[in-house]
Amino acid sequence: QVQLVESGGGLVQAGGSLRLSCAASGSIVNTNAMGWYRQAPGKQRDLVAGITRGGRTNYADSVKGRFTISRDNAKNTVYLQMNNLKPEDTAVYYCNAGIGWYGGYWGQGTQVTVSS
Repeated sequence: QVQLVESGGGLVQAGGSLRLSCAASGSIVNTNAMGWYRQAPGKQRDLVAGITRGGRTNYADSVKGRFTISRDNAKNTVYLQMNNLKPEDTAVYYCNAGIGWYGGYWGQGTQVTVSS
């Protein structure tokens, strides 16, 4: 089992920045890939950004150039720096971990709201 604890999120004006953090504990061997996903009301949960233990990254086209994912393997923590936020970035953001993308472990979710 893997436990994921998220922090960060909140309310910000368009053009602002936020930083999300997600700390993993438990069976860390199962956390080769960690990432952030988001789900807006009435929409499916989609990958925002992911990173492997080796540092390979994957970004949604809509956030390229604005969001940066990073990982501290010693702390089993993944970060998502979100800059130039837009109202369409408003969603619940979930941390995820697993062998690959859309792994089997999810955090509780944190709300990000961007006002125009």
